[in-house]
Amino acid sequence: MSGVELSGVSKSFGTTPVLDGLDLVVPDGAVVAVLGASGSGKTTLLRTVAGFERPDAGTVAIDSRLVDAGRLFVPPERRRLGYVAQEGALFPHLDVAGNVGFGLARTERQRRVAELLELVGLEGLGHRYPHELSGGQRQRVALARALAPRPGVVLLDEPFSALDAGLRASLRADVVRILRAEAVTTVLVTHDQEEALSVSDLVGVIAGGAIRQLAPPAELYARPADAGLAGFLGEANLVEGTAAAGTARTPFGDLTLASDAAGLEGPVIVLIRPEQLSVGPPDRPRAPGVGRVVHSEYYGHDSVLLVEVPDGPAIRVRCAGRPAARLGDEVRLLAGGETVAWPRRPASA
Repeated sequence: MSGVELSGVSKSFGTTPVLDGLDLVVPDGAVVAVLGASGSGKTTLLRTVAGFERPDAGTVAIDSRLVDAGRLFVPPERRRLGYVAQEGALFPHLDVAGNVGFGLARTERQRRVAELLELVGLEGLGHRYPHELSGGQRQRVALARALAPRPGVVLLDEPFSALDAGLRASLRADVVRILRAEAVTTVLVTHDQEEALSVSDLVGVIAGGAIRQLAPPAELYARPADAGLAGFLGEANLVEGTAAAGTARTPFGDLTLASDAAGLEGPVIVLIRPEQLSVGPPDRPRAPGVGRVVHSEYYGHDSVLLVEVPDGPAIRVRCAGRPAARLGDEVRLLAGGETVAWPRRPASA
């Protein structure tokens, strides 16, 4: 059963199309991230599910029940949804308990508020006001308020974007743990690739007003549908090669193609993630895969080298810990694992 389903949804503002025949199925109880650049339609998608915007065409269903289809329209307050905005949007004149319990029946308010404050780790803070809380605490209150009426679906609109990096990582892990504990179908929209891949069961990439690929995070990262998506989903070395008999000949040697690309023949674009590469001493000068380190970045837990190879693009190599070579060193690039490739189309005349 689907928790949320959008079919053929289109939406324009004036003459500007934002969603264009978009299809998306969110399985019941799943956490699905919709990943896209600014202006790609992420928030419009979320607001359409919530009922804050009406599509120009297409249908929206929640818990396998149509809520928007032509003349049929179920208003937001009857969709059993929780919505968490970027800034939390708490009521400044209400304390934490008042915010969480807003709209609940008086008979269950006290018990449900206490239950939720314990769930989000804010026990004993019910008397505080929003201005007395940290950014992370305010987002926890916003989540508790969204969960208070026991919704079937929770929509998260980049709820961690205003937080610093360290707090963002810990809070999103806690939020997803809480949502899974409540068995709530969740749609998170974000422009943060790391966030989308790390917390979700499925990731959908939105571009051009449509979902271009929907897949589990590991599959999406390892098997993007095209070279454009590969570059959007993390660091990517995209090199030209020639495919034949399950291998691709590239400026730094022959690479084994993944099974779904093994049948390719002729000119291809090959994807090699930086972490698939390592460096070693060159066998001989100007041999395939031999290049020179021209840039180095050290991050503590890992490092990145930029290696220039003859007749090819500069290649990014990610190494664990310290850099595996120094600036100016001549190194041989070694690729591990299978690689993905797509047919390379000739340039337009």
